[in-house]
Amino acid sequence: MRKNLFNIGLIVTFALSAVAHYMHWGTTIQFAISCLAILFVAGFLGKATESVAHYAGDRMGGFLNATFGNAAELIIAFFLVKDGMFDVVKASLTGAIIGNLLLVLGASVLAGGLKFKEQNFNIKLASHNASLMTLAVIALFIPAVFAKSLTQKETTQMSLIVAGVLIVAYILWLIFSMVTHKKELSDQVVEHSEPAWSKRTSILFLILATVMVGFESEWLVGTLEEFTSRFGLSELFVGAFLIAIIGNAAEHSAAVMMALKNKIGAAVEIAVGSSLQIALFVAPVLIFSSFFMGNTMDIVFTTYELVAIGVAVIISKSISQDGSSNWYEGVLLLAVYLILGVVFFLV
Repeated sequence: MRKNLFNIGLIVTFALSAVAHYMHWGTTIQFAISCLAILFVAGFLGKATESVAHYAGDRMGGFLNATFGNAAELIIAFFLVKDGMFDVVKASLTGAIIGNLLLVLGASVLAGGLKFKEQNFNIKLASHNASLMTLAVIALFIPAVFAKSLTQKETTQMSLIVAGVLIVAYILWLIFSMVTHKKELSDQVVEHSEPAWSKRTSILFLILATVMVGFESEWLVGTLEEFTSRFGLSELFVGAFLIAIIGNAAEHSAAVMMALKNKIGAAVEIAVGSSLQIALFVAPVLIFSSFFMGNTMDIVFTTYELVAIGVAVIISKSISQDGSSNWYEGVLLLAVYLILGVVFFLV
């Protein structure tokens, strides 16, 4: 019964969202319907990813969820870059990073901790993730510090070079974690559950869900500028929290589901892995995309954004590096996210 209701909700909200967009309904109505539809599509994406993970393993499943889940952020950001809205892009990237490290990871750890007293995951993987998160902070912090001493041309050159280094570092990490050290970084699966669909159907639905996310993202972006001006919201808040929460819906639903099945390792891989992918791959790709469009976006983030990312990395690193979690650690992560949300709203 619940499954049928979800399927009906998925079809109805997506169809309504399409009608609202192409029939040019009011901006507020379009925005609200698109947000609701993305939540249903995200649930569909999470379920498809979980089914694929059954065949590919938790690590690969987590990576696929992070990759396909980030499709929303990447597509939204691509359209924003195309429109030259670089400040909103950087804010949305910031929001995606802190949203995954604090909101998604926090909700997963809290949900899993309420059901299981303590959950454990691969401590070596946690240690490597912490190092990569530190690299991401360094890569964003150094350009911001030296940007004032550089010309516009030098800033562009620096941004492209740093972006290239990050992409190479991320690709090498995938080779390290998925190939050369796959066994050492894998988790012992605690519980096996039957997949919802066959392998072929799971992959097909994963692709279909990603396409649906792409459409919804484009429709949502079309309403943003008018919606934010109508309600007096800052670009920083909209980018860092509103877009990020909607874009993180896929990772959020999948990670919580994994944690509730005592697969906290997969949940951590989804949340932390998604943040790393945003910082080390998505952001650099957007910089190169803007370069080929003729107007290069630099890698210089604001002080507010750097502080938010730094704080998120510190608390998530502190909580995850021991390879175990409990419900109170989830509370701590969500508390930091709430504090940042309030400050960003008031700025």
